[in-house]
Amino acid sequence: MRITQRARRTGLAALAAMVIGGSGFAVGAGATASGATPAATATATATPGAAAAGAAAPGAAAAAGSAGVASYAGVVRQVLPSVVLIRTSEGLGSGVVLDRSGNIVTNAHVAGSATKFQVQVAGDTAPRSAHLVGTYPPDDLAVIRADDPSGLQPAKFGNSDQAQAGDVVLAIGNPLGLSGSVTQGIVSATDRAVTEPAAEGSAAATLAGAIQTSAPINPGNSGGALVSASGQVIGIPTLAAASPQGGSQAQGIGFAIPSNLARDIASQIIDSGHVTNSHRAALGAEVTTALGADGSPRGVGVVTVTSGGAAEHAGLRAGDVITAVGDAQTQDTTALSQSLAAARPGDKVTITFSRAGQERTVQLTLGELPSS
Repeated sequence: MRITQRARRTGLAALAAMVIGGSGFAVGAGATASGATPAATATATATPGAAAAGAAAPGAAAAAGSAGVASYAGVVRQVLPSVVLIRTSEGLGSGVVLDRSGNIVTNAHVAGSATKFQVQVAGDTAPRSAHLVGTYPPDDLAVIRADDPSGLQPAKFGNSDQAQAGDVVLAIGNPLGLSGSVTQGIVSATDRAVTEPAAEGSAAATLAGAIQTSAPINPGNSGGALVSASGQVIGIPTLAAASPQGGSQAQGIGFAIPSNLARDIASQIIDSGHVTNSHRAALGAEVTTALGADGSPRGVGVVTVTSGGAAEHAGLRAGDVITAVGDAQTQDTTALSQSLAAARPGDKVTITFSRAGQERTVQLTLGELPSS
C-alpha cells in the first residue's frame, strides 16, 4: 500500500495510509531531512486509555472559542513551551512533553531506529540531548526522555473521547523544521481508522480511532500537538492526506492519534520500558495477501498460526485464504487490519475463508495483539 515513499536521508520522510471505507486517498506525514535548517527550509508536514482526572472536555471550550475569536495567541503561549523539535540522524519531527521527568511522547516513525536524540523548545538557544525510553510501532507511538529536564513544561491533556466534529483545533509543531509553527482548523471527524504502509523491517500499522482534522499537517508536524481552543492536547498529529495519483498532498485532511490512547501507551512504556497491554484485537496468525491467477488480490492467506492463538482455536490453518471478517471483505492484509482495528480482544467474529477451493465460515474469538 505504499503510495508515498520514505526518503528520510535525502528528502522528506513520509508515511502513507488508506482511510477505511473512504473514496481511495492516501495519507502521509513525517519528518524533514536532518540536513535542512529552519532558515534553509523557509526559502524553499474508542480509545482504551482512561482520561486523566480533571481533564477538560475539548468540545465545549472549542465551541465557545469558535464564536468570533480574534486570536488564539493565549492558547499558543500556553502550549508552545510543551512542544519540542526532535532531531535524529535521519530527520526532524515534533514531540509533546509529558511530565517533569522529561518524558516526551512522539511518533514511532519520528523516533525511527534512533536511540539518541536532540530536542529543542521554541526559543531555546541550544538543543538538549535525549534518549529512547521505548517505542510501539503498532500505534506509531514512542517515548523519549530529555537528559536534562529542567525547564521543560508538561502539556495539559484533554479527554479525546469528548472531541467532536466541528470543534476548533490548532496543530502545533515544527513543519519543515520551522520551529513552533501553528495551524488552525476543526475536528472533521472522529473514530477513523488509517493504515500506514510497511516500513523497512516492520509491518504496516493500522491506527484505530484517529481524529481527522482540517488543520494543515505537514512533514515535521508528526509527533506534535493537536490542541483544543482551551489549550488541551487532544491528539498527536501523525498523518496528512495525499492523492493516490502522484502522491501530492491533499488540503485539509490530516489525522491525529487520540490523546487518551497516546497517554495510555506512553504510560506503559515509561513504567516498564515496553507496552504490557496493547488493547488491540489480533487474529493470532501470520498472513500475507493472496493473489489470483491474474495477479490481483483475492484474499488474505494464512502463512502460520500462533500456537494457542485465536486462529488455531478456531481451526484455521496454513494455506487457508480469508476473504471476509463479518460483512467486511478482506481482499488484502490492509483490509484485514482495518477490520480488526474496529474490534476488541474477546470479540466474536465470523471468518469466511476458502480451503482447497471450498468456501467455509467459522466463529473466532479474537485474541490480543502482542505487547512490545
